[in-house]
Amino acid sequence: MYHEETATLQKPRYGTIQDDERLSAEEMDERRRQNIAYEYLCHLEEAKRWMEACLEEDLPPTTELEEGLRNGVYLGKLASFFAPKMVSEKRIYDRDQSRYKSKGLHFRHTDNTVQWLRAMESVGLPKIFYPETTDVYDRKNMPKVVYCIHALSLYLYKLGIAPQIQDLLGKVTFTEEEISNMRSELDKYGIQMPAFSKIGGILASELSVDEAALHAAIIAINEAIDKGQAPVTLGALNNPNAMLRNIQEVLAQEYQDRLHHAKTRKENQASGRRASVATEERDVYEEMLTQQEIQSGVDSVNIQVALKAVNQAVQSQDEAALLAALKLQALNLLGVQDSNGCWYLEHFNAYCQHKSKDGGRNAVLDKEEIQRVVNTCNDFAEAEKRKLEAVTRINTAIRLGIAMDTVQELMNPEAQLPIVYQTAANLYQNELFSLQLQGGRSGLGHEELSVAVEMLSAVAVLNEVLDTKDPQAVIEQLTDSPLGFTNIDQDNLNRYADMLIKDRAETLANGQEFLSWNDVQKCIDTVNIQVQEEHERIIAIAEINEALNSGDHQQTLAALLLPTAKLIGVNPALSKHYHDVLQYTKQLLCESSGDESAVLWLDQIQEAILTANQDEEEALALAAAVAHINRTVDEGDSQNTLQALQAPSAGLRAVLPECADTYQTELEHKQKDAADKGSTEGLWVKHRIKDRYDYFYNLETGQGTWEEPEGFEHNYSQLSKEDIQCVISCATAEYNRGQLWLANESFVTKLQARIRGYLVRKKHAERMEYLRRQEPHVVKLQACWKGYKQRKIHQDRMNLLWKNVASAVKIQSLVKMWKAKRQYNQRLQFFKDHEKEIVKIQAFLKANKARDDYRTLTGAKDPPLSVVRKFVHLLEQSPLDLEEEQEVTRLREEVVTKIRSNQQMEKDLNLMDIKIGLLVKNRISLQDVVSHNKKMKNKKNKATKDDLSAGDRLGIKGLSKGKRRKLEAYQHLFYLLQTNPSYLAKLIFQMPQNKSTKFMDTVIFTLYNYASNQREEFLLLKLFKTALEEEINSKVDQIQDIVTGNPTVIKMVVSFNRGARGHNTLRQLLAPVVKDIIDDRSLGINTNPVDVYKAWVNQVETATGEASKLPYEVTPEQAMSHEEVRNRLKASSQGLRSATDKVLNSIVSSLDNLPYGMRYISKVLKNSLHEKFPDASEDELLKIVGNLLYYRYMNPAIVAPDGFDIIDMSAGGQLHQDQRRNLGSVAKMLQHAAANKLFEGENAHMTPMNTYISETYEKFRLFFQSACDVPEPEEKFNIDEYSDMVTLSKPIIYISIEEIINTHSLLLEHLEAISPDRNDLLHELLQDLGDVPDVEALLGEGAVDPNDPNRENALSQLAKTEISLTLTSKFELLEGDDKDLKTLVTKTKKLIVDVIRIQHGETLPEILETPASASQESEHTRIIERRAVQDAQTPEGLKSSPAVLEDSQLPLEQKKRKITRNLRNLEQAGLVTISNKYQDLINEISKDIRYQRRYRQRRKAELVKLQQTLTALNSKTAFYQDQMNYYDTYIKTCLDNLNRKNSRRSIKLDGKGEEKGSKKWKSQSLKYTAARLHEKGVILEIEGLPTNQLKNVMFDISPTEEVGDFEVKAKFMGVEMEKVQLHFQDLLQLQYEGVAVMKMFDKAKVNVNLLIFLLNKKFYGR
Repeated sequence: MYHEETATLQKPRYGTIQDDERLSAEEMDERRRQNIAYEYLCHLEEAKRWMEACLEEDLPPTTELEEGLRNGVYLGKLASFFAPKMVSEKRIYDRDQSRYKSKGLHFRHTDNTVQWLRAMESVGLPKIFYPETTDVYDRKNMPKVVYCIHALSLYLYKLGIAPQIQDLLGKVTFTEEEISNMRSELDKYGIQMPAFSKIGGILASELSVDEAALHAAIIAINEAIDKGQAPVTLGALNNPNAMLRNIQEVLAQEYQDRLHHAKTRKENQASGRRASVATEERDVYEEMLTQQEIQSGVDSVNIQVALKAVNQAVQSQDEAALLAALKLQALNLLGVQDSNGCWYLEHFNAYCQHKSKDGGRNAVLDKEEIQRVVNTCNDFAEAEKRKLEAVTRINTAIRLGIAMDTVQELMNPEAQLPIVYQTAANLYQNELFSLQLQGGRSGLGHEELSVAVEMLSAVAVLNEVLDTKDPQAVIEQLTDSPLGFTNIDQDNLNRYADMLIKDRAETLANGQEFLSWNDVQKCIDTVNIQVQEEHERIIAIAEINEALNSGDHQQTLAALLLPTAKLIGVNPALSKHYHDVLQYTKQLLCESSGDESAVLWLDQIQEAILTANQDEEEALALAAAVAHINRTVDEGDSQNTLQALQAPSAGLRAVLPECADTYQTELEHKQKDAADKGSTEGLWVKHRIKDRYDYFYNLETGQGTWEEPEGFEHNYSQLSKEDIQCVISCATAEYNRGQLWLANESFVTKLQARIRGYLVRKKHAERMEYLRRQEPHVVKLQACWKGYKQRKIHQDRMNLLWKNVASAVKIQSLVKMWKAKRQYNQRLQFFKDHEKEIVKIQAFLKANKARDDYRTLTGAKDPPLSVVRKFVHLLEQSPLDLEEEQEVTRLREEVVTKIRSNQQMEKDLNLMDIKIGLLVKNRISLQDVVSHNKKMKNKKNKATKDDLSAGDRLGIKGLSKGKRRKLEAYQHLFYLLQTNPSYLAKLIFQMPQNKSTKFMDTVIFTLYNYASNQREEFLLLKLFKTALEEEINSKVDQIQDIVTGNPTVIKMVVSFNRGARGHNTLRQLLAPVVKDIIDDRSLGINTNPVDVYKAWVNQVETATGEASKLPYEVTPEQAMSHEEVRNRLKASSQGLRSATDKVLNSIVSSLDNLPYGMRYISKVLKNSLHEKFPDASEDELLKIVGNLLYYRYMNPAIVAPDGFDIIDMSAGGQLHQDQRRNLGSVAKMLQHAAANKLFEGENAHMTPMNTYISETYEKFRLFFQSACDVPEPEEKFNIDEYSDMVTLSKPIIYISIEEIINTHSLLLEHLEAISPDRNDLLHELLQDLGDVPDVEALLGEGAVDPNDPNRENALSQLAKTEISLTLTSKFELLEGDDKDLKTLVTKTKKLIVDVIRIQHGETLPEILETPASASQESEHTRIIERRAVQDAQTPEGLKSSPAVLEDSQLPLEQKKRKITRNLRNLEQAGLVTISNKYQDLINEISKDIRYQRRYRQRRKAELVKLQQTLTALNSKTAFYQDQMNYYDTYIKTCLDNLNRKNSRRSIKLDGKGEEKGSKKWKSQSLKYTAARLHEKGVILEIEGLPTNQLKNVMFDISPTEEVGDFEVKAKFMGVEMEKVQLHFQDLLQLQYEGVAVMKMFDKAKVNVNLLIFLLNKKFYGR
């Protein structure tokens, strides 16, 4: 049934289009669709029975099979049947379908489908048959799934794995209802039905085997097996047509036995199934062995014999026999090498001995064990070989002397050397070169290298540790590493470390890179010597201290001269002074430390010696200078004396040249006085040095000593330094004093003048003190005199005035009048000049007062009544308010209607796209397209308003009481569903996914008016939040389920935000950058090496018309080996990064433009997942948010901007394939970045982009974090419990009759799951509604004529009639019922507002107790009359309730009495109290005022928003209308062309096969020999035909009447063999998919590119 040339099939009982030529086009189309549905049901039944035969279990009924396959369980079991090694029973998720039956589909059910696809790939089924995972899980394309099952059955049957599928077309019957339902499902798919009849042809092209010959050969083998004769069986097995491999004659009997046993077992298994299968339906291979089973039996015998040979060779220790056995073809072992024979034998013996110990008997090796041992031996031998080669290369590198090359060779893993540090390259090179010179020509062996490298690596590590200057680390390295240093003393380790660190620093400073091993050993030896010397020096210091204690300076000198002390500068002549200085130093040490036993250390002793030497020099110089001074004084020359005094060695202070004579005189006197004290004949003079030591100087020899000379006698004629200094100081001081007076003569004069001045000032002060004591008497005298003079002047003035009183008064009045008038005029002019400023000041003061009052109203806890009264007028509804409310209501209705209309137009246009595509491919007739176009026009021109009015008149909106009650019940029901999201959230997950999706797209968005205002958007977001939390808690088991699956709520949120509300956002966000990418003609992004390679080859062949010498099928590595491919990929990568940056920057910089709903749901998603998966990291949560915001929301719009109205496209326009690929590449890059998914595996050629991916992810991460930072909806929309208090209009929805019925039905069906509590409000509302009504009950009796033959279709069409429902709550009490406290509070507030607006007062009781005046009553009357006039002009839907109107028309005093009565009732209920002057009600009124202001602001914003949305919808409608007009033009052109006679169109096809022009058709044909086509490169080869025979084959190519179709005939030596239909569109599709070679006649291989080139050139002149 699967071959293209299959005989005529039994027709279904519905007939075909040709059965009745008198049928109309619509009826013919209806009949054709019914036939398609019936044939598909037959194919479903065939697949069901075949799967039942394979699985040996019952499957769901045929009409439910599609739904039953969605969870993939049956497909997984089928995969386990034909590929058990690939798919085990345990790997099938939900194997017993318990979870599916209880909770429905789960994301993990897709794993079963994936395993089925992988199993088919493992057995080799061509991928052309494979469906997508979503085709199964989401039922997107179930015919494709059934088509794949049919192809799999035929393929497995040919392999002998499964029985043959039955042909049931025309043999099974289905009811009209079943066929109609299936037809509806197929219409929903909107896809072309697969060609089930062509499965055999497609498989045959992949498996070109002579099936008849193979079948006959297999039957012959089975017959030979039954005979039981091994030679006969062997002959049958050797038949070439059987296509069996590895047949050995010596094993004929083993083959016979094994195959006979297998056939007997299969016959026994088949005998149990014969009774249940009809004779004509039996498969011959149920009892006979298939080709695969026979080959399997032969292979098992061969393997068994080969294994026996291997085991025998191992036991006999025969190396040659073992190699021969290992090379047997039956074992098919990999990597057997003759050179490794000894290794094989050795390892097999060891393995067998080990296995025998474990098993306790002789071990027998199986094939896997043999292959494993062979691989191990090969690896070992190869490693040894490579090790020797590596050692040779190392020696060569050492001789060449290039350090980096030597290190590279040492680091080669094949050398198997210890760790090598590349930074120590020079160290290795130098040391190893030295070793190599010592070893001779043979070079270093592996063992020598290992030892040397290990030691040198330790030295390199030691150098690195020395660089850290950490002594402890250096000590550890010296003691732990295998350095092998000698003479290491553990007590000196710290000294070693310090010395090595110091030497390392000096080495680096000198430009030497490393300390060598010898350097380190030398350093250790040096430290050891230093330690020894220090020990000896300590002993010498002890001896010095002992000598000091003895008091003998000679003993001290002997100790100081010890060589071990290593003291410098010791002069034996100074022994006495050394002893004294050391004694003094020791004394100071004992005093400072308080320890009498303290001893001197080395540095202190050395310092004392140096000090003593310096004292010797200074003492000798001083004694000589003093002796010289004495001599010059004796000579009597003052200048010589002065020079002697100024000598530096004398150390005298304050010597002045001016005092030379004085010094000479005084010193002579001093010298004479000293000589009188004692002898002057002595040769020695004693000096006191540092006030501690005596120094003896010989005047004759000029030498000195610290020891007192024998027979010492002091010469008293010699002045000492102290005597000389005393004389000099006195003389200099006297001279300085005289000079001081001379230098300060003027200062003395000033001092005298100041003293005289002081005396004069003192005398003046005494005089002033006297006058101050007499001050009262002086003042009295002055006052008497001044008073006399003033009195005299005043008396003269008064006398003058009394004489001129009249004149003075007149002058005064004139002056006063003039001044007042001038002041008034100036003030008036000032006001005129600053009139604008005055007005501004007044306005500012008034506004400031108003702001203060409003701030008090909004901010005060209890705003005063006087403040509230100023703003109560805001609660009054103005004509502008009513006008805006009407406009909002009208725009909402128009927006909802326009959205529904656009959705329907979009569906119709999508279907028209499909039909025109099928028309182009000659899959349907032109009449089908014309019919659909008429239906589109009819829908567009349909007068829905008439239908609606009819429904209002007759149906649920009729005037009868029962219908009115029904209408109110539905209004109450939908109000409850709208305001309580938990009901709809639970209902969504009670329905199957396909129904829930449709329910969401229609009823839910309709119920919330597509969120056309803030209230409905707030409620819709609450529904999304509730539903998302419900879905996460009940259906998400792993955090990745959100990404891998297709969550219902996420899909709903994305769909909603991509609609009219979110469309502008996506357009603003992406349009500029997407347009830049599209308009960039130089941009060409293709990152697949194979695709780039094929495009390059196609380009060359198409341009030249010659076959390329390059292969057509290559791997990515082979493609990358071409320079042109690499250059193109590099340019693509650069362009990809640049384009991706543009889009990314646009996204991350437009955070505030994202719809609030998307950001809020992202926040809910993140928080809900974090709550359920608290261990999830922040990165994991942000990746989920990124999946929502980018992958689901933005990514599709980038990939297909024309499909999401991101860019403007003219009707019929489309994006080029290169442009789509560019956008797809950018989208893929951003998708990887948003998920931080690096390129690897198949995308290994993209790994250079991984760094860019990581950088981009960090930007995305910040973007996703910011996106989740949004306020709650209550804060965003400013909605609270007072929101409905000031709303003029009730919420209105526009919903179809069909949607009302569906919602009612679903609520009743799932009522227990939605609301288990029977006292719930939902139960009461559904009880009021009763059973689900039908369409006619809601439309009204007589809406459709009962005798109308198309009554069902008419009712179905009328079910789409929309009505408006004004939503109200049933549970608010009736109007006018004062017993309801809420209503009573509302009415009381309205009355209080009317009263306080007229009558003033500080508190409400004060106003109520104060009678109203007549003027107040008249003002109140005017307000009532004005309100009545306004209410009369108000539309019905916006009018106030009758009860409220009745209260508002009462006189002022009656209102006050009613207020008093209501307050008493409220006080009894505990809602208000007189104790706070009813402040609670005043606070409620202030809240109403505040909300009224916010409501007006939101209404204005909503008006703008609705107008923008309506503009966008009108633009979309215009776009759809352009498309409809384009399709109209296209269809008219097709009809015109159809009516032309003797002419035809020529085709000019672009990438999708659209017709672009026409030309006259001429019947022509091309005739080429196969040899000629082979020369042109069109034909590559013809299977089974030598090249020299190609000249005998003739091809005749001629166009047919159909556009773009060609008929190709093949003749061999003039005899017509075959012919085939060639579709030009299919050739273009193959070229687009990169297929370079195709088959014709199942034998001829044709170059697709060159065939297109030939057809274009010969038939279309291109």
